[in-house]
Amino acid sequence: MRVGALYIRVSTDDQVEYSPDAQIRVGLEYAKKNDIIIPREFMFQDDGISGRKASNRPEFQRMISLAKSESHPFDVIVVWKFSRFARNQEEAIVYKNLLRKSNVDVVSVSEPIPEGFIGDLVQRIFEWMDEYYSINLSGEVMRGMTQRAMEGQCNGSPPLGYKMEDGKPVIVPEQAEIVKKIFHMYVDERLSFFDIAKKLNALGYKTKRGGKFQNRTVAYILRNEFYIGKIIWNKLDHATRKLKNPSEWIIKDGDYDTFISKDLFEQAQTIDKATKRSSTHRPVSTYKHWLSGMLVCSSCGGRLVRAYTNKAGFSSFQCTAYNHGSCTTSHMASETKIVPAILDGLKTVLDGGSVSFTINKTNSGDKDDTEYSLLQKKLKDIDLKEERIKEAYRDGIDTLDEYRKNKELLQHERDTLKEMLAQHKPEDTYEQNKMQILKNIKSAYDIISASNSSHQQKHEALASVVDKIVYNKKNEAISIHFYINN
Repeated sequence: MRVGALYIRVSTDDQVEYSPDAQIRVGLEYAKKNDIIIPREFMFQDDGISGRKASNRPEFQRMISLAKSESHPFDVIVVWKFSRFARNQEEAIVYKNLLRKSNVDVVSVSEPIPEGFIGDLVQRIFEWMDEYYSINLSGEVMRGMTQRAMEGQCNGSPPLGYKMEDGKPVIVPEQAEIVKKIFHMYVDERLSFFDIAKKLNALGYKTKRGGKFQNRTVAYILRNEFYIGKIIWNKLDHATRKLKNPSEWIIKDGDYDTFISKDLFEQAQTIDKATKRSSTHRPVSTYKHWLSGMLVCSSCGGRLVRAYTNKAGFSSFQCTAYNHGSCTTSHMASETKIVPAILDGLKTVLDGGSVSFTINKTNSGDKDDTEYSLLQKKLKDIDLKEERIKEAYRDGIDTLDEYRKNKELLQHERDTLKEMLAQHKPEDTYEQNKMQILKNIKSAYDIISASNSSHQQKHEALASVVDKIVYNKKNEAISIHFYINN
């Protein structure tokens, strides 16, 4: 008996045959026939969302995250059709392979797949058909949106300061005040994007999505012609995130009220262009520092990135969120202080022979694969499955007879596992693991401290044993977080 998840997705409200209730009903019926328990908490549903991009489906991402977790609480994902899982073949292959590594299968209620290479071929054909349908549908949608833009109508969600009502942008007064402040701070007070973001966050203002302002958010608002009544469509290539040729843009006057004057908007554009021309950017280094991606800000948890390199060749790092205006605490740190502290920390671990302060995090090579441990894990899984069938009975998903039958199956599995456990003795791997960890740390220490090691060699050595290094600017201290096993 397996624990399963049920994924439901509908694109439109008029697809009766693919309605959420219908997908749930047939999914649970399929699960019962195939000895799969699906608790209510493992029913994931995305409504009114396209299947072309998995990143745009929050419940799908939550389901995948659970499946990838160390415990992966379910063994199979049930869908009505494979098109509910993904309509982009490339993404379908990526996610199915990812799930396969976690021993999680994806099955379709209405599209049974034979085993073996024939089954793989049939599944690819289904994916090709789904992607063709999606691309064709996308073309129809694009033509409709282009026509709306030609008529001066808004496609998608309007920017901060507006909301859609009856298909038309309507001013949201409290948001409009934030936008006005941004324009006046930029034009009248001559504050930079960074300073404006920092000030807005300090005042407690939120973006349209409820997040903190960053310098790029401020720049987007100040450069957005929507605020002076212009609808601009087909400006950006969404695949590459690059601007298209202006000849491809559709620019129309929108039929909605504005609250930013054209004069104020033009002043902001003049300042923006002048700032771009006068700004000087330091040349980007041709290599990454070996500490890149390893240092973490103690205030916000963001990564510290290289801010600059002095004439002597030493780099300094700063919190990337602080650079964008969403972190309030500067964490500027020079490698002349950070590197010795890291080496001292590694040396302390090696001298003491202890890794007791490591965090509870593992990497891909740390699973205890002894047969005894695997049997113990499976036995614990039986207890979890028993809780699941109880929940299914209490929630009315299973009948009393179904609950009794599932309980008997689980008891049989439990008895079999106990018999197998009785024939094995646990292997004492703790000391072996500990010695291996210290050996890996010693190897990394030797590479990092060697003057002839390249930046890439140092980075790879450090990343092989360390998950992150938290830097506390206030206390001038670091905290090294090791992987438990390597």
